[in-house]
Amino acid sequence: MSAKAITQPGRRDFLYIATGSVAAIGTGLVGWPFIDSLNPSADVMAMSKIEVDPSSIEVGQRITVKWNSKPVFICRRTPKEIAEAEADDHAKLIDPATDDERVQTKEWLIVIGICTHLGCVPIGQRIPQNRGPWHGWYCPCHGSIYDTAGRVRRGPAPRNLDLPPYAFGANGTVQIG
Repeated sequence: MSAKAITQPGRRDFLYIATGSVAAIGTGLVGWPFIDSLNPSADVMAMSKIEVDPSSIEVGQRITVKWNSKPVFICRRTPKEIAEAEADDHAKLIDPATDDERVQTKEWLIVIGICTHLGCVPIGQRIPQNRGPWHGWYCPCHGSIYDTAGRVRRGPAPRNLDLPPYAFGANGTVQIG
């Protein structure tokens, strides 16, 4: 047989292709239950959204709720805190963001309460010295300081406090998640 001879696909080639296809489909069917088990369960999905009634939160008060095993800070900001946050919109920031980009309504600030440096939980007590010069939150582990809009102002934190997905409901509640 010469080198120029063209061979036609034979029965053996068909068997190789058919066997490979059946093996690939069988592996997919056997592996699908394992892949599907990696999805969150129904009880976890049900907990992925929480509803909070903010009507009991007074002006200037901060509460912490738990969402997806993370602390979420809900702040009802005072007019002074809102004015401070808006005044610093054009200041030199580590992670630039305006106050309007971080809130849906000026009175309410809702942020995930985890420091973006190493995952500590910042403190924001009513004692002014614990809030730092920007009256926000202070992470005692490494000294990151956040302002009243949750923006990082000083310290090793690389970015602002994260914002959870949230929406204000018609009945006055806040749905987080």
